[in-house]
Amino acid sequence: MTYAGDCIFCKFAKHEIEPAIVFENENVIAFLDNNPAGQLVGHTLVLPKKHYETLDLIPDTTLGEIIKVIKILVPAIRTVSGAEGVNIIQNNGKVAGQAIPHAHFHIIPRKSKDGIYFEEKRRKVVPMEQLETEKAIKEELNK
Repeated sequence: MTYAGDCIFCKFAKHEIEPAIVFENENVIAFLDNNPAGQLVGHTLVLPKKHYETLDLIPDTTLGEIIKVIKILVPAIRTVSGAEGVNIIQNNGKVAGQAIPHAHFHIIPRKSKDGIYFEEKRRKVVPMEQLETEKAIKEELNK
């Protein structure tokens, strides 16, 4: 495994510091967030044990394993927390809200009117924007 020496999540993965681990296998670890969103219990972080700073750096096989772990955890978290649904969130880069530079996913249990909002300050699409953006992304993918 490759770890970053000062990364708190790497320290969790190596068991140098013991978080509240809810799932662990050879490549993936999941533990309760120490600073959970909302009032429900169960906000969980799921991440590769090996250090990758952002999602695009995680190998596809490991990423697939992480998604399978999330799929296993969601029903258990919903039951324990009494949630009506969950958010699965993955932030890339500090400007996008990634506080720890070790790629990870949040499973956030949700209830109606729980006071957690992600839809603030949305903008309207200007004419032709979607078509031009679609074309530019497809061209970038074909490079």
